[in-house]
Order: sequence, then structure tokens, then C-alpha cells
Amino acid sequence: MNATISPSILNCDIADLRGELTKISGADIAHVDVMDNHFVPNLSWGLPVAEAVVKSGILPVDAHLMIEDPDRWAPQYAEVGCESVTFHAEAAAAPLRLARELHRIGARAGLALKPATDIAPFVDILNEFDMILIMTVEPGFGGQSFIEQMIPKIERTRAAIDAAGLQVSIQVDGGISRTTIERAAEAGADNFVAGSAVFRAEDAHREVEALRELANAHTHAH
Repeated sequence: MNATISPSILNCDIADLRGELTKISGADIAHVDVMDNHFVPNLSWGLPVAEAVVKSGILPVDAHLMIEDPDRWAPQYAEVGCESVTFHAEAAAAPLRLARELHRIGARAGLALKPATDIAPFVDILNEFDMILIMTVEPGFGGQSFIEQMIPKIERTRAAIDAAGLQVSIQVDGGISRTTIERAAEAGADNFVAGSAVFRAEDAHREVEALRELANAHTHAH
């Protein structure tokens, strides 16, 4: 499974959205963090920005909804053309039903877990999802440090996916950089969200390539 690099536009210059997306055009998908100041203590952007990134046509969009009531809102992100829509296990009333609704509209469905949320209650419905997002920081703010204790959780999640014979991706988000991506890949992650590491680099395009090379060198064959 080749590594997927998903730069988060949270740290980009939103006044030059097209220019910033062009900088990361060598990536696989653009990660759009949606925050509502309720589920997480920060407010970012919502549907219009996600739709604008889709319409730019530069990269497909991976929407990460850090919001309350995703059962109501997530389908709208699929409807405007986001390729992948990830909602939080802690916020969804009916995660299985919501995943099926996203699939019906034509998007991939992702389930996100905060650092303190265990994968165990979701092991029996892993087949309903295309991706599990293991937050490697507390969601809400960019630029935080990678939480090392999430490595065993990544390993447990990969083991559960492999045991069920599924092709489910594991995404990691938070503190991903050249220094942390190798360990996350070795543990079983294959989709990497990097925000500040990419947009604060002198050459964002080169940073994306460097992260991809490091991840691919350490990704286990699943």
C-alpha cells in the first residue's frame, strides 16, 4: 500500500487559496479541516471553503469534520464533491448509517478517533469505512506535537484491519513531519496529514516528496 500524503490547508494563506493549493499539487489529496468551535475549541471554515477547493480542480478533497452533529452535515460535503469525508466517532449519533449515506452519495467514508477514544468498539464495523483517522494530537489546533502513545493504537487498528482481511486505510493527523512519519508508517499508517511541516517548509513541493519517500520506505506491506 503506497503512502498517501494529504497536506492540511489549515496553516495555509487562505487569501491565496489557489496559490497555496498549487504549491501542494504534487500531493495526493488536500485535507480540509472543518471546525465548529463546539466539538473542538477552534473555528476554521466550512462548506464554502471545501467547495472552493473542490472547484479549483487542483487536488481531490479529504474533508475532516471536527464538528457536532455530523449526521446532519457530513452528507453535504459529499454532495459538493469531496472525495473523502471523515467524521468523529465521538460526535456521530449513527456512524454506520452515516458511512452508508456517504457511500450512497459517492464519497469515501472515514471514521476519526480522538487520542483517548479506543478503536475496540468499532472493530466489528470496520468494513463500513474506507479509512480510520487516528488523531495523533488533540483536535483543534495546528502545529501541535505528535503524541507518542498513539503508536500502539495505530498498531492495534492495523492488526484488526488485517485480521478482518480488509483494505481500510489508516490516516494519522497531528504533528506529522520528517521526524515522526517513519514511526507512524512502521506502526501501520498509510495516509499522512501534514500541515505546518509542509506549509512552513521553504519548498512545499519538495517537502511533500520527502515525506512520501520516508513513508514509503517504512510502510509495511499490508
